[in-house]
Amino acid sequence: MYEKENEKSIGKNSREEFRLIEVKEDILADNKSEAQNLRNRLKQAGTYLLNLMSSPGSGKTSLILQLVENLRGDLKTGVIEADIDSSVDTERLTGAGIKALQLRTGGLCHIDAVMAARGLEALEAELLDLAIIENIGNLVCPAEFDTGAFKNAVILSVTEGDDKPRKYPLVFSICDLVLINKIDLLDYTDFELPRFKENLFKVNPGVECFEVSARTGQGIQEWSSWIKKEVWDFQQGKAQ
Repeated sequence: MYEKENEKSIGKNSREEFRLIEVKEDILADNKSEAQNLRNRLKQAGTYLLNLMSSPGSGKTSLILQLVENLRGDLKTGVIEADIDSSVDTERLTGAGIKALQLRTGGLCHIDAVMAARGLEALEAELLDLAIIENIGNLVCPAEFDTGAFKNAVILSVTEGDDKPRKYPLVFSICDLVLINKIDLLDYTDFELPRFKENLFKVNPGVECFEVSARTGQGIQEWSSWIKKEVWDFQQGKAQ
């Protein structure tokens, strides 16, 4: 009796799991279509969209503050701040004179293309050269959803450990740029740059990688130059 009931239970769970897989595939397919539509609209407007992903506390907002300051006079920039339920980072950006919009997800651990499109509309992104999404702080969910961005960047601080590309390969495999932040603290951690890059290039060979510090400003100029070239090439029709 126990074996038969157990078999029925296993069968039911398997069907439910299969149904979940189907639903997830449908959701991701729909989002991919929405993301491509958004990219087409942004291309017509000449607005370059960059998606920033990282763990909480890696320094996304601090790096954005440094970046936008370096871009003043060259690019009109705006930021979408995505959070589950907070406006702290948006207040920091607007307090520094940066055009920013708060996007609250209501519990979701990511933003998708539809949410990004609504945020960009409210931000009046068609008037911008560069729009930046500061995605929800985690290295799992945001990697699964295409936001409609032209490029993805991952920020990792040296305090988080050099094994993260092995533990979270998806987010590192889909990114176009990796920023190793808090590099000024390198001597106070067990983080080994050669080991991190070895782990990184195993999942994403040849990806761009900058060593930066939001506190000291190290590497910010190089990142700013990368961004400016990306945007200018995009607007001149040279971007892939």
